[in-house]
Amino acid sequence: MYIIVGLGNPTREYEGTRHNIGFEAIEAIAKAYQITMDSRKHKAVCGKGIIGGEKVILAMPQTYMNLSGESVRELADFYKVSSEEIIILYDDISLDVGALRLRKKGSAGGHNGIKSIINHLGTDEFPRVKIGVGDKPKGWDLADYVLGRFNKEEQEVMKASVERTVKACECIICDGMDAAMNIYNKREVKA
Repeated sequence: MYIIVGLGNPTREYEGTRHNIGFEAIEAIAKAYQITMDSRKHKAVCGKGIIGGEKVILAMPQTYMNLSGESVRELADFYKVSSEEIIILYDDISLDVGALRLRKKGSAGGHNGIKSIINHLGTDEFPRVKIGVGDKPKGWDLADYVLGRFNKEEQEVMKASVERTVKACECIICDGMDAAMNIYNKREVKA
């Protein structure tokens, strides 16, 4: 069993923001695999389904980003999964808009949601799919930037990136993290 957790902030005011790309990815996975996100437990909106013959729980923590670890810990304890069976999807400002980077472990890199998860799980060894949202423009406040929305051009790039995230999660589940990293960590070649 895998738990796939998309990070974001609850409430309408945060929909479509850079910081909520993890929620968008979960919604895309739910749509792709006909998983209904109709359960509210473990401080998250959840859905149960099957991906590649494997049981999965999809979750969008409703704790706000900085407390995401509370929800992830509850999910891990309830479903009795190891940290290696929890895939976290989240925004990364150090990656170009739309770029993906898969990792087996690592530091929080300044991301408060990841920091909270590391604190609550007691380990940084969990698979993650970082979804690039681009670096903040010079002189911008980081919070204002990540809570801002994508422009029209970026929205198209992010739509394709979210679709790649859906496929990357299936690859992690079916073929393992190493195989997924070999495929999805390749740099995009621009024509």
